[in-house]
Amino acid sequence: MFRRLLVRAAVRRRGRAASALVAMIVAAATATAMLNLYGDVQSKLQKEFRSYGANIVLVAKDGQTLSADALQVANAAIVGHGIAVPFGYVVARTATSQPVVVAGTDFSQARKLNSWWRVSAWPEAAKQALIGAHAQSATGSKPFDLTFQGRTIHVIPAGTLQTGADEDNRIYISLADFETWTGMQPSIIEIAAAGSAQETENMLRKLSAAIPYADVHPVRRIVEGEARVMGKTRATLLSSAVLIVLTSSLCVLATLIGWVVDRRRDFAIMKALGASERLLTGFFAAEAAALGAVGALAGFVIGIGIAAWIGRANFNAPVAPRLEILPVVLVGAIGVALLSAIAPITVLRRVQPATILRGE
Repeated sequence: MFRRLLVRAAVRRRGRAASALVAMIVAAATATAMLNLYGDVQSKLQKEFRSYGANIVLVAKDGQTLSADALQVANAAIVGHGIAVPFGYVVARTATSQPVVVAGTDFSQARKLNSWWRVSAWPEAAKQALIGAHAQSATGSKPFDLTFQGRTIHVIPAGTLQTGADEDNRIYISLADFETWTGMQPSIIEIAAAGSAQETENMLRKLSAAIPYADVHPVRRIVEGEARVMGKTRATLLSSAVLIVLTSSLCVLATLIGWVVDRRRDFAIMKALGASERLLTGFFAAEAAALGAVGALAGFVIGIGIAAWIGRANFNAPVAPRLEILPVVLVGAIGVALLSAIAPITVLRRVQPATILRGE
């Protein structure tokens, strides 16, 4: 009988039931999407920030070069949590005696580290070079010679580089060519470390301990910007979810109050036939809880789809559905529905059977 009364209440007043159900679905879908994004946004944003280059720089002290095993030690310290790329720098001269900064690096790793660089073509063979947009004015587009401390190397331009920063003034050659030509080891290792701000700090301490003869410091504009953006993004997600859930709760509250007012005669008859206030309160609470549960299940499915779409549209990667969120959304939706039912239940308790049945 209890179940039949619940079904009959929903069927006879489809309009109000549908209105409250839609409000619960919106709240549950929003909460599901925001919680899924909240859990995934850190890894997605970290991936986006890593495409903008290094967040840790390891520099040889007092203008010296790093030891031959420095890169190996750095890779061992960050294994599985980032990428380390060596760079060596010298000031060479062109055939016309113009000074130019020449950098030696591992092109395959530099390409992964600085995917934001605008490069026309990456060098693929020995003696090939990547020419900065501004440095090209001093070298031209044809093969040329560079001289450093009496040593000369013949360089073949492979492509141009444009970043809008210092890289535009440099010429990049392979690390093997750089070491053979200059006889010098790299002086800088740029590291893109994955993880949160705290994990980055831990990585800094680990690298400092592993390579004590070098200065290890974060790229502040990257690290601080990353932490700031993550904090604001997460705060925005949570505040948006709370605002939408509160708005939906008000809609459910208004609908349930209207539901009680429309059914005053039904409840008056039930009271006249001997139904206690506890029974009527339990019946109405069960209606609200059933509404919240159905809305939560439907909203969870919709919210998973919304989160996946947002992830694909903004990060070019899907947001994995988190099934552990379902109990949270389900309990939350039922709780919101029951809280919204408090005021209608107060109205229900004031129903006087004699007054209602007389038509007053």
